[in-house]
Amino acid sequence: MSDFLIKLTSVKPSEQQVNWQSLGFTAFLHFGINTFTNREWGDGSEDPNCYNPTNLNTDQWCEALKSAGITACILTAKHHDGFCLFDTKYTSHSAMNSPKPIDVVAELAKSCKKYDLKLGVYLSPWDRNAKSYGSGKAYDDYFCAQLEELTTNYGELYAVWFDGACGEGPNGKKQVYDWTRYYSLIRKNQPQAVISVCGPDVRWIGNEAGYTRPSEWSVVPKRLRNAETTASLSQQEDNISFREKPISSQDHDLGSREFLKTELDLGGDLCWYPAEVDVSIRPGWFYHKEEDDKVRSLDNLLDIYEKSVGGNALLLLNIPPDTNGEINQADTVRLKELGRKINSIFSENLFENANISIDGVNHPTLLTGDNNYWVGNEEKATIKISLPNAKALSHIVLCEEIRQGQRIEAFNITAEVSGKTIEICKGTTVGFKKICRFEEVCTKELSINITESRIAPTLKFIGGYKE
Repeated sequence: MSDFLIKLTSVKPSEQQVNWQSLGFTAFLHFGINTFTNREWGDGSEDPNCYNPTNLNTDQWCEALKSAGITACILTAKHHDGFCLFDTKYTSHSAMNSPKPIDVVAELAKSCKKYDLKLGVYLSPWDRNAKSYGSGKAYDDYFCAQLEELTTNYGELYAVWFDGACGEGPNGKKQVYDWTRYYSLIRKNQPQAVISVCGPDVRWIGNEAGYTRPSEWSVVPKRLRNAETTASLSQQEDNISFREKPISSQDHDLGSREFLKTELDLGGDLCWYPAEVDVSIRPGWFYHKEEDDKVRSLDNLLDIYEKSVGGNALLLLNIPPDTNGEINQADTVRLKELGRKINSIFSENLFENANISIDGVNHPTLLTGDNNYWVGNEEKATIKISLPNAKALSHIVLCEEIRQGQRIEAFNITAEVSGKTIEICKGTTVGFKKICRFEEVCTKELSINITESRIAPTLKFIGGYKE
């Protein structure tokens, strides 16, 4: 076994990252002054009196999310316009100075606890209302004061979400964000939370259309993580040759053997940086009445779900509350449909009574997904599945034990059908979860053939399902 492959598989997730990825399906809630001005990006000059939800109902939000099987949500506590949905001491540009002076973060925190959802917050570093924006430390003091409020006043947060938007302040200068300071504050106040996108724990998938790569790796160059925050960090940690060769979350290949070997040969390093798929249920991110008939179809949402949650990523589906302060009926209907569809496919593991055999040894724990995972003896392996009776199948789910790194590079699945062995699907990476969807087959004998791994593969769970 080469030192290179040992290096690739020695990179492992933190417990925060494991817990985050286990959430699977989460929601973004874009809500604020833009909801009432019918804009996507406000400029900070809005009159707080514009903000006037007639029936703010965070319980209804949570009911809608739960109906889809969503496990957590992130609220835009402050977008680029600087309008705050929480009770802040540091600006009057907030919901507290509107016709509906309600701390929305506090209300949502209570509702999330009631409905057993985890809560995260989005706080835009770009603040188009703050006069100190672009002034350096004075603005960072202001931003950190609000970050302190959000990370201490609302209970446990599972995520703090930053994007990289950065415009000019009143003085014509851009703010150089002190990410190191922001991260330290979050780590101190919310040690279990992941810091997402412009952060060290979770990366952007590279698009807002719901697409994942055919091979989604969580082990990527460390300079990608640096590039997603600031150039100043990469200047501290990377040499000139790296800066001459830019890297982006939008690149097609972020983790193949060949790519990472070049990275290490140039003196770079690697990190565990899993992907999040952020996509909106509508064309826009904030609510617009004219988009009520443009909610994504059930088939499209199911396809996004299976390819993201089932593509070694986490799905963050944006669902924007409307001007009433509720999730619109067009969205709630679709969310219920999606939840019913996901449940109809994945609620019953058809392999429950199967014999899972590897090298003649039965491994029943692979049907439960508990802490007793299987690890192979070499880079290739065949897992045989024998059912008591023939079953119709359309989906198979595979999960690696990512606490032992990401290892599988290629696999295929075959089934015995009418006396013939046919390949029903194939893939590359598995990672936290791989959902394999294929034309329905009826069979009682299957084989999962792991054909390439970086080192001896692991599996934590195998499931069979029918749509």
